[in-house]
Amino acid sequence: MRSDDVRSLLQTAVPTAVAGAVAAAISGFVVGGKGAVGAVVATVVVILFMGIGFVVLQRTAKSLPHLFQAMGLMLYTVQILLLFVFLAVFKNTTLFHPRAFAITLVATTLVWIGAQTRAHMKAKILYVEPDSDKGEKPGNPGSKS
Repeated sequence: MRSDDVRSLLQTAVPTAVAGAVAAAISGFVVGGKGAVGAVVATVVVILFMGIGFVVLQRTAKSLPHLFQAMGLMLYTVQILLLFVFLAVFKNTTLFHPRAFAITLVATTLVWIGAQTRAHMKAKILYVEPDSDKGEKPGNPGSKS
């Protein structure tokens, strides 16, 4: 993984972890220990799902750039479906407070997307790589009459 990809990943994961810590503190205060556990589990799930998706998307961009946009759309669809499956499986759990889990899951997902958008907007990405090897201008391929 390139250094700018790692920087972008950190610029998205850190705000998400901070939002999760705030959500855990609020959930712990409002609901109790199970609320804090639910918020922590939701934060870990979001960071894992979105982080793995980010890595997969960066590898796709490097190896198959023509599939990048389609892969991104498919990846986000799969991530949302997996989050719904995770919510459905742990809907009636007694391990943590489900409502604190669900609210934190949505909030940290939104923070991740916002932080990823901000990181991408602030990144200095070249869309066209300058050809530094050749200093000459391209010639006219037309006929010389």
